[in-house]
Amino acid sequence: MSDAAPQRLMKPIDRAQMWFRTVEVDRLIEQDHPARLLWAAVGELDLSGYYEGIKSNEEQGGRPATHPQLLISLWVYAYSLGIGAAREIERRCEYDPAFWWLTGMEKVNYHTLSDFRVGKKEELDELFTQVLGAASAEGLIDLQQVTIDGTKIKASASGKSFRREATLREHLEKAQQVVKELGQLEAGEGENKNAAVEQRAQEKVERLKLALEEMKELRKQKKSEAEKREVRVSATDPEARRMKQNEGGFAPSYNVQITTDTAEGLIVDVAATQAGNDFQQLTPAVDRVEKRLGEAPEQVLVDSGYISRENVEEMARRKVDLIGSLPDDAGKKGEGGQDRYPNSVFVYHSEQNHYVCPAGKILSYQGRQKKDGIQQYKYIARRQDCQNCPLRAQCCPENRKHGRSVTRKEESAAMAAYRAKMATAAAQQEYRKRAPVAEFRNLWIKTKLGLRQFHVRGLEKVGTEALWACLTHNLQHWIRLRRQRSSIPAPMAT
Repeated sequence: MSDAAPQRLMKPIDRAQMWFRTVEVDRLIEQDHPARLLWAAVGELDLSGYYEGIKSNEEQGGRPATHPQLLISLWVYAYSLGIGAAREIERRCEYDPAFWWLTGMEKVNYHTLSDFRVGKKEELDELFTQVLGAASAEGLIDLQQVTIDGTKIKASASGKSFRREATLREHLEKAQQVVKELGQLEAGEGENKNAAVEQRAQEKVERLKLALEEMKELRKQKKSEAEKREVRVSATDPEARRMKQNEGGFAPSYNVQITTDTAEGLIVDVAATQAGNDFQQLTPAVDRVEKRLGEAPEQVLVDSGYISRENVEEMARRKVDLIGSLPDDAGKKGEGGQDRYPNSVFVYHSEQNHYVCPAGKILSYQGRQKKDGIQQYKYIARRQDCQNCPLRAQCCPENRKHGRSVTRKEESAAMAAYRAKMATAAAQQEYRKRAPVAEFRNLWIKTKLGLRQFHVRGLEKVGTEALWACLTHNLQHWIRLRRQRSSIPAPMAT
């Protein structure tokens, strides 16, 4: 007899076989599955705006259109999973039970999905407002306090795509030549393929033309000819701008401004901008909230990037309570650098309207000007007083032709009141609410929804995708809040 152990029996895996199964579509996902809840939530909204572009009807016939409720639900559910590509959604519709349930196991073409995402901006904006209106009616939004914060999201372009004018014009000539040659080809067996190639070539021509237009606008912002010659624009996404990233370095990006109501954390406004900083984004954000919801927020929480004298005075004029961290004025130009005495060591004598320096010399009044929204009064010491002064190395070592100067600023009433308010413990306590609300939304959009880089190009399309992401956040959060409220037991009768 052989001492070898008997071979163990294993069930074979046959992947070459074919299965025919009966599928009950409604049982593919559980009753509380997110896809089912999203479908129900979208179904409560008025989608009549989406129907106006559908030409097929019962009287005239035509090919039935894909239902807007399905396309909206597919995109929102996909974004909730961090999926932002139309081709990936089409692929998921072939095997994923949740996508099967949403589509009724029907195929949805990625072209249809892609066109729908960017082709219905006004309807999407109205849908976003509807969700806010429904949430407000349920007491989830009160606009007593909102946060406004910007986050940089990378553009669908490489940093290497930025070119000078000469290179852009050279590429444009080549692209126009390709379009011309393709247009001269005779229609043959490859007619459809050539049409697609010609379309892509024409799109490239339009992008390069836009890049040259953007370059003109950027050059207007430069002062010297040397700066104008150094202007570069992306040939891939001409409206993208190089922006500083939180992790360091610069990358083609858009600045997405998000306004969040602090009551329950719902986003009440979103907009994409080309601005690298936030100084000029405060007033437009307040305007958009007022237009969308019919009233301005009572209090706005922002970081120091939004605080300027113009913004403080404008919010005071509108009677909007602005809470934000004050920038470090001592570190700004004109307030004294590290290599010389700051203005604070000079003593002002109001009766004589002059300053006295640490060495006892007088700085006389020279004139005034309005700068950055405030009155500035300039005082200068005599040149001979500074040249022979033993403190010159600490006070004004670089001055050669003039004596030391200082500037006295006369703050507006609004700015003085703002400084006094931000010095109080109550204002600081309110300001501490900003980061947990505002920065959490930015983190959610980038990590949970996966929108670290846009999938579309151009300011308008980028703004539309940002709106999709914020709609997804709000629908998820709205559903969550409604379920929490429904699970709270009613108070016992006494």
